[in-house]
Amino acid sequence: MPLLKLENIIVHYGGIEAVKGVSMKLEEGDLIGLVGANGAGKSTILRTISGLEKPTSGQILLRGERIEGVAPENVVMKGISHVPEGRRVFPYMTVYENLRMGGYIQKDKAQFEDSLYEVYELFLGLKKKSRQAAGTLSGGEQQMLAIGRALMNNPKILLMDEPTIGLAPLMVEMLVEGIVKLRHRGLSIILVEQNVRVALDIVTWCHVMELGRIVLEGHTKDIIGDERIKEAYLGG
Repeated sequence: MPLLKLENIIVHYGGIEAVKGVSMKLEEGDLIGLVGANGAGKSTILRTISGLEKPTSGQILLRGERIEGVAPENVVMKGISHVPEGRRVFPYMTVYENLRMGGYIQKDKAQFEDSLYEVYELFLGLKKKSRQAAGTLSGGEQQMLAIGRALMNNPKILLMDEPTIGLAPLMVEMLVEGIVKLRHRGLSIILVEQNVRVALDIVTWCHVMELGRIVLEGHTKDIIGDERIKEAYLGG
């Protein structure tokens, strides 16, 4: 049984059908990608999994349990954390306070401290700036904080929406390294990326979306070799 499975998900925004019958699955410890142009429906998929959007029809199964339409806070309780596009840190709170907010469901102090240690170990720069206001961090540091905040709940599944957008190449490299480390630790990840080159470097299975549909999917090596992908996303 897959850890997470989407079956024929349809999502509307008003009268617009934003997602048109998407099916996909995430296995334990896997890192899969959702790539495609802006407006393809990638972010809507993540928002629907995390409960921020309710599908018009279809099923979302977490270890066989239906969770479509479940409130976002309950989705978090079930072990799914969402790193939204645009980072959305709390700018007037310190790095540490942002992380505390991320770990709000942690009732055990020792467990909270363990999660905090792991975040600081993953992103060393955050510990040095733990008392600094989040709004004064660079874009890359804010992205690290957004990921760290999502990890504070000790999730089983991490949904990542455009983590590299707008970042300098060196910061992109650091973030990608962190994502790979998380996968090696056994975390299951769905990565949404417009930067197809970045996604194809690290994911094992990739879904290509256009206008609300998955138009191509497969192992990374097969996707890279597809002439349509080369032409549309990799400059031929």
